[in-house]
Amino acid sequence: MSYHERRVVVSLISTILIAAFYWVYVFQRFPQGNAYSVDVFHFWGSSVFALVPVSIVVQIVIDIVFSMAHSMATKERDRRFTDERDKLIQLRGLRSALYTFTLGFTLAMGSLVIDMPPTVMFIVLFASGFMAGLVGDISQLYFYRRGF
Repeated sequence: MSYHERRVVVSLISTILIAAFYWVYVFQRFPQGNAYSVDVFHFWGSSVFALVPVSIVVQIVIDIVFSMAHSMATKERDRRFTDERDKLIQLRGLRSALYTFTLGFTLAMGSLVIDMPPTVMFIVLFASGFMAGLVGDISQLYFYRRGF
């Protein structure tokens, strides 16, 4: 398995772990009561406000730790460079992730159109964000394994 494949696998695992911890955090603190109350919207706003920077920092820390562990394990001093193939695979993974998120965003907005509570919209929106990350990583891994 190449360095880039390992990096994608680590990203996939970290995305799953971040999603699991986030959903446990959210469902433990979810306010009960009226689905249209100000408290529910405040809860979801603060959840988004906490999720974005925390997940970015965690992903960066995991990437740094992975690079250090890979360098120590393989005794390689120079950083692996990405060639055109790697960039193309990353772009295809990004495209798959964007399509997935766009579909999820459409479903989230559609839930409001059919008069579902706003909580459903937020859950679908967050789930589509995490699914987009998973689909992007899985498609990158697929293209690396396929030998694109």
